Amino acid sequence: MKQVILVRQDLKLPKGKLAAQAAHASVEAVLKSDSDIVKKWRAEGMAKIVLKVKDEKELIKYFQTAKDEGLTASLITDAGRTVIAPGTKTCVGIGPAEDEEIDAITSELSLL
Repeated sequence: MKQVILVRQDLKLPKGKLAAQAAHASVEAVLKSDSDIVKKWRAEGMAKIVLKVKDEKELIKYFQTAKDEGLTASLITDAGRTVIAPGTKTCVGIGPAEDEEIDAITSELSLL
């Protein structure tokens, strides 16, 4: 089992901001997940893979595809208190879910 976090590359976020946004995506997706799935994922080591997407359009495409396939997905929209404008969509968390389910959607994406 694993979780993937998708991060927009066009925003060129500073490392700290990127890490915070990725953490938001991960936590939000876990909070929305079934507790039995989370237990199984935790028992397997809570694998998290961070992948890059080109822009907002691609981010939304993967978010919608994950939801259409029945996976838990969280779209993070920034509040705009620091380096980016309010309402900017930054990251998506998908899963936790079985590796094969996530790979069917995200296998062509590159690691961050």
